Amino acid sequence: SSDLEQLLPAVVNISTTQTVQRQERGGQGQQREGQRRGPDVPQFPPGSPFEEFFKDFFDRGQRPDQAPRRATSLGSGFVIDAAGYVVTNNHVIDGADADGITVKLQDDTEFKAKLIGKDPKTDLALLKIEPGNKKLSVVKFGDSAKSRVGDWVLAIGNPFGLGGSVTAGIVSARARDINSGPYDDFIQTDAS
Repeated sequence: SSDLEQLLPAVVNISTTQTVQRQERGGQGQQREGQRRGPDVPQFPPGSPFEEFFKDFFDRGQRPDQAPRRATSLGSGFVIDAAGYVVTNNHVIDGADADGITVKLQDDTEFKAKLIGKDPKTDLALLKIEPGNKKLSVVKFGDSAKSRVGDWVLAIGNPFGLGGSVTAGIVSARARDINSGPYDDFIQTDAS
């Protein structure tokens, strides 16, 4: 549809990098006997060959004297203003390095993004890119009060940077309270 053709270019891929610090074990970098190391190791009978395998697996790369490592994450967002404002989820950019957020458009153009603000309670974040002469497609916010059970909905994303993907469904329910926080008034859909 023409609506989808207008919306797809406004959906972007968000990639981030962050520096993950190694955790020291125990007091002064020493592990005390009986103290747990790293992630929980599955419990196997003493002497089981699996016991040693999983211990080695979970201990690999856990030395506190190693340099910090770089981690990456991917997610989706959408352009809300042609000046370069992009909305995404807070969990997508949470912990990202100051210069580690990249916005990739549908045509594979990439921009470094600046974090303008974030709200963990609503899981939203606002980014800003400098598009220069690039004309950005924009998504307009709708009025959720006008949505009704049975309305058709589209879910559009670009979480892997391979181009937008689209799925369809209906509004299954409104005013869902799932005990997730102070703003518990969700619209339930069956779109994937």
